[in-house]
Amino acid sequence: MKNKLLLFAFVMFSFISLTAQVKSPSEFLEYELGSQFSRHADVVNYFEHIAENSPLVTYHTYGKTNERRPLTYAVISSEENLSNIEDIRKNHLKQTGILDGDPTTDKAIVWLSYNVHGNEASSTEVSMKTLYHLITEKQDWLKNTIVIIDPCVNPDGRDRYANWYNQVKQTPFSTSQDAAEHYEPWPGGRPNHYLYDLNRDWVWATQVETQSRLKIYNQWMPHIHVDFHEQGINNPYYFAPAAEPFHDIITPFQRDFQTRIGKNNARYFDKEGWLFFTKESFDLLYPSYGDTYPTYMGAIGMTYEQAGHGRSGLGIETDQEHTLTLKDRIDHHFTTGISTIEMASKNAEELASEFSNYFKNTDRKYETFALNGNKDKIDALKELLDRHEIKYSTANSGEKISGYSFTKNENGSLTTTDQTVLVSTQQPKGHMVEVLFEPKTKLNDSVTYDITAWSLPYAYGLDAVASSKSYSGKGEAEKSKVNNTINAEGAGYIANWKSIKDAEFLAALLKQEVKVRFSELPFSSEGKKFNAGTLVITKSDNKNLENFNDIVVETANEFERELTVANTSFVSSGPDFGSPDMKLIGNPNIAVLRGEGTSSLNYGEIWYFFEQELNFPITALGTDYLNRIDLSSYDILIVPEGHYGSTLGETALKKIKDFVSAGGKMITIGRAVGNFAGKDGFSIKENRVEENKEDTNTPNLTPYSMRQRESIKNNSPGSIVKTTVDNTHPLAFGYDKTYFSLKLSSSNYGLLSNGYNVAYMQEPQVVSGFVGSEAYKTLENSVVFAEENMGRGSVIYMVDNPLFRSFWQNGKLFFANALFMVK
Repeated sequence: MKNKLLLFAFVMFSFISLTAQVKSPSEFLEYELGSQFSRHADVVNYFEHIAENSPLVTYHTYGKTNERRPLTYAVISSEENLSNIEDIRKNHLKQTGILDGDPTTDKAIVWLSYNVHGNEASSTEVSMKTLYHLITEKQDWLKNTIVIIDPCVNPDGRDRYANWYNQVKQTPFSTSQDAAEHYEPWPGGRPNHYLYDLNRDWVWATQVETQSRLKIYNQWMPHIHVDFHEQGINNPYYFAPAAEPFHDIITPFQRDFQTRIGKNNARYFDKEGWLFFTKESFDLLYPSYGDTYPTYMGAIGMTYEQAGHGRSGLGIETDQEHTLTLKDRIDHHFTTGISTIEMASKNAEELASEFSNYFKNTDRKYETFALNGNKDKIDALKELLDRHEIKYSTANSGEKISGYSFTKNENGSLTTTDQTVLVSTQQPKGHMVEVLFEPKTKLNDSVTYDITAWSLPYAYGLDAVASSKSYSGKGEAEKSKVNNTINAEGAGYIANWKSIKDAEFLAALLKQEVKVRFSELPFSSEGKKFNAGTLVITKSDNKNLENFNDIVVETANEFERELTVANTSFVSSGPDFGSPDMKLIGNPNIAVLRGEGTSSLNYGEIWYFFEQELNFPITALGTDYLNRIDLSSYDILIVPEGHYGSTLGETALKKIKDFVSAGGKMITIGRAVGNFAGKDGFSIKENRVEENKEDTNTPNLTPYSMRQRESIKNNSPGSIVKTTVDNTHPLAFGYDKTYFSLKLSSSNYGLLSNGYNVAYMQEPQVVSGFVGSEAYKTLENSVVFAEENMGRGSVIYMVDNPLFRSFWQNGKLFFANALFMVK
């Protein structure tokens, strides 16, 4: 007995000794938490300090941002649990079926994600406070709970905001809403390095932060995931339960438990006299959020929104004449985080049981999604599925699969090839498969926070069938490596133009000074048929280029492009290589507007496309000095989405028109089109519904309580529409006669009378998602992509943004065509 008491005393002494070495955030940082914004490096140092001095914490790096800041996470639990953490993790995954075996776990796993939006900066401060209190005051909860903390999902954005604020703030800080410290400059700290909204990237996983995080998330698959945010300064605090619409795949338990957590949060807030709201604004539909993605992966996924955002700084006076401080914001987020962990610990066994039940539910409307199409597009889809560890197989060739046809928008069938991909819903992540591939989004409420359609077959431009039957495929065959060989005696080489991968190959050739042509018409050469848009690389055009054959063949092998050797420039049918219909592609000097007026998100999409996908140089021009720029040194000017106001005043507009008329090309995207609609010299006009003059004086009898719901009739928050394509126009080379576009706005424009309507709708056909009744009317006789000649140049209108969040893969070739094919 005496030995046991001595052992107990030794253990307690050791724990107290270790705890004494652990510093609070304020002690470690040497300033009171909430009195200034901590730099990301300081936060990393604090987490390392805790991990080095506490047996209850391990700290890990899971990646690096584009600006080389570490992406990190901490695992917090009891000493006993951490000593067996791999067994606990693997046993937990057995609940999902990802690992085989019988799960016997009563541990809850909670993942807390902080600061996904860089200028919603209070939550990273909270992460340090939460970590400290867990290991010093809440050790009992850790006996049956593993807490994972990602202290900063978006370090680049956070430091952009924190560094700016620390530079401009007054001392003492000003609470006046007019103060400069409450007006972030463009682009703000919200997005990451490439100006992407990481909270909309969970599924599409285009950004390095998301790609790195998903690898760890898939290793843990937590029971609860909380995404900490901030909202406008006058909205106090939001927590679950979420607003409608809920996707119908969400279970009654998931609904109920987030409500129970919300009530526990409310208990603490009521005690302190803090205001909050629930069941408003933030729905659970769009799958790429930090609350919905975990929800569709079986978790209780929730968003917590604190008043503040980038405007609030260290303190600001709200419209209710209340001073909101950073310290307030920290206290509120800390409270909901701790409350959530408490609920997990108290209900660990129930969470584990219901989590397991989620993955046992295999009652699906569709059992198999079969997809045919261009190999590059199929490979791009596989890459996405691999990132989420979603299983797929290759079909047996020649099999007929019947079901709902995505292309026909009715029942139909497809015949499988050796490229056909089968994605089954009868797998651990079958719920997510159903959400991502469903042909039509089921909406039980039309008031939503984001886009209402995203179906992957449309996004990737694939022919697909959703079948209620199960089909078994086979494993992927080993990829055969493309191995083109040099033919020094031939006239040159021919390469297909069918996907964005072909554009990447072209860009690589142009950067090496290889001259390339494209055919404006179909042609046949030595028994093979080629479509309009096909690339033709001739020896004649490249006589002055040393190692011409080596460069072309090596580049084609690198990009896995199959070349057809052209022994002669004389073709069987269509234009010969020297025909005027074989256009020489220039090596364009491209400028892109950025700065005030432009959408930082769309500029980021363009920047990312050129830098990370096309790998082709651009020059960014600031809108604040556009009038001083000589545009004649550029071939292409890209105008991103935005509201330009005075930026495109008379002087700038004349400069742009002169640039185009002299032979330049301007590409306008999304809302940027509206800045030219109805302006002198531009034929694009807004598509308006004709008003009945007799109704103009009709009194408005809409009840005030229905004002938001009434307004949605004019909205189009993101739906999929079917368009007709003139694929003889260079802007549409590589496409069929039908294109499914992601309609992101209710701003629509009429068919051009002076120019080329390349993708358009005469009779609207919405295949998925919500379009308001009034917005629907403007779809009739509207254009999606068009070209208008102006002098020796042209203006390209891309009403629907083909680069939106980088996930609408099938739109990217339109953008490449605008760059290289449209002359």
